[in-house]
Amino acid sequence: MTKTNAGRFFEDYAVGDVITHAVPRTISGGERAMYHALYPARGALYSSDAFARACGLEASPVDDLITFHTVFGKTVPDVSLNAVANLGYAEGRWLKPVYPGDTLTSESEVIGVKQNSNGKSGVVWVRTTGRNQHGEAVLSYVRWVMVRKRGEGDAPEAVIPELSKSVAAADLVVPEGLHFSDYDTVLAGEPHRLGDYQVGEIIDHVDGVTIEEAEHMLATRLWQNTAKVHFDATNRADGKRLIYGGHVISLARALSFNGLANAQMIVALNAGAHANPCFAGDTVRAWSEVLDIAETDAPGVGAIRLRLVATKGAAGDLRGEDGKYLPEVLLDLDYWALMPQ
Repeated sequence: MTKTNAGRFFEDYAVGDVITHAVPRTISGGERAMYHALYPARGALYSSDAFARACGLEASPVDDLITFHTVFGKTVPDVSLNAVANLGYAEGRWLKPVYPGDTLTSESEVIGVKQNSNGKSGVVWVRTTGRNQHGEAVLSYVRWVMVRKRGEGDAPEAVIPELSKSVAAADLVVPEGLHFSDYDTVLAGEPHRLGDYQVGEIIDHVDGVTIEEAEHMLATRLWQNTAKVHFDATNRADGKRLIYGGHVISLARALSFNGLANAQMIVALNAGAHANPCFAGDTVRAWSEVLDIAETDAPGVGAIRLRLVATKGAAGDLRGEDGKYLPEVLLDLDYWALMPQ
């Protein structure tokens, strides 16, 4: 009997399966330091205890995407070890801040399966929940991933889940105690508050970051993402390792500071697509579109819904005449963030 794990293949998933992922991880200040070293992240709420306390929190939480990467990374050996590609996200909500010292675990429920027409792979949908050491949910999201089949046998009956197109503003969770009553725009880096943005406005984030192989490998190891397509150059016919899609998300989010410095906390992920593969040597640029603006019950706290697009090379059109993403588009992400009114 083999003692090693070859990972699940498409035939190994059934709707209703609940998978508890190994291994729990205690978050420290080290993850924050590494995150800020890998990405040009400068959000004040995630950089300064003093700034966070002035906004009503006990201290500075770890970046929202640290929580995402950590919870996501736990799922990889059980969900996407044999993935061809991670395809998209929906119904994501950050439910509680994570602080250094918290221990995170992950659990996923299979909510959909569908074999591809080529008979060699299929799409699996899972709803993943991350919890802290008290059993409190800190993050929940749906993702779907294309997974290789083990053989040419029969596929399970297709079940495609119905997913919400977006998280309603009324369902956004504002961290307990958070307020922006005394928000300091000088320390935050930009003067622009919620009222300074208009629905339909496009913000070019100007800067670009060229991805290096070394930083990507460090990132995937940091988040314990063991998917073969990210580690093993022999896993693909072209001999190239795919850049982890979350790495592109964090780079684009960090680039968006220029123009959206006060979009402090991501609280929901409405939709997301990794439109095309990204490889070492690609230069990532980003722009955002304001999709919606909403109020919350917290003093001085508003919410802004943003479409964040990452491209390699110059930004331009998203799709061609056939409706498909153009080759230079890497990421199309729709999310809600909290911003001072």
